[in-house]
Amino acid sequence: MSTIDLRPELPRHPSRLLPTLAAVAVAIVVVAATAGLPIDWSDLGAVPAQLVHFGGLMFESPNWEKLPRALTEMWRSISMAWIGAILCVLISIPLGMLAARSVGPVWLRLPLRGVFAVIRAVPEVIIALILLTITGLTPFTGALALGIAGIGTQGKWVYETIESVQEGASEAVRAAGGGTAEVTRWALWPAAAPALLSLALYRFEINLRTSAVLGLVGAGGIGSMLANYTNYRQWDTVGMLLIVVVVATMTMDAISGAIRRRITQGPGVRTTRATRTTLPARTTRSRNVDRVG
Repeated sequence: MSTIDLRPELPRHPSRLLPTLAAVAVAIVVVAATAGLPIDWSDLGAVPAQLVHFGGLMFESPNWEKLPRALTEMWRSISMAWIGAILCVLISIPLGMLAARSVGPVWLRLPLRGVFAVIRAVPEVIIALILLTITGLTPFTGALALGIAGIGTQGKWVYETIESVQEGASEAVRAAGGGTAEVTRWALWPAAAPALLSLALYRFEINLRTSAVLGLVGAGGIGSMLANYTNYRQWDTVGMLLIVVVVATMTMDAISGAIRRRITQGPGVRTTRATRTTLPARTTRSRNVDRVG
């Protein structure tokens, strides 16, 4: 009489061949890239001493005489970042929503995603250099470069956010007879708006850092002033400019971060002193009423 084996069959151990080959391939690429660079590794030991030397030249006694002009140029960089962020958001939100899988058709969605990928592949500096031949050495060139360069990344964030929205509201609107426009307006946009507004503020933070780099190619702002004084080796003024850039960037990041937290998390619940002092008084009054009764 034959017996039936009731023991469960254990799954096969997954093969580690493909991950191992991928790791080896990445290691070969890294080693080949490092070996192909003309790097003199013996100079690496002198880098800390050079950093200390130039740091002392810049920050030991900064030149505060140029502070008013530095603040003006910093405000110009902030304006460039803000205008670039507005242009980027106004263009990327509708295009990004059309590139979402649940909104746009295939013949429109795929070309839009391709355009976003091409824009992401071009650095902001290259876009600014191309625009310099059209608009000239003006802050508008920097703002326009920031706006165009941010469309690729911002558009990708938009359609990924739309695609991650829960399907419950969309199904309810479709069940009520709504089409794609109604689903986008009454289901997708209310659910994705807080995240999209938070990403728009984050784009402003990115533009604020990038605007200083665009100034190095003549787009105006604090970057142009920093490039000029660096070329003339006026390290005390360069140190003052770096202090202004760091303080202004950290301040704007703190303000933008607070606004983004308010948008995504909502207002916090706070217990005021009046509430804490009135509660015991009411409790005492109620106890006295109970005793009299």
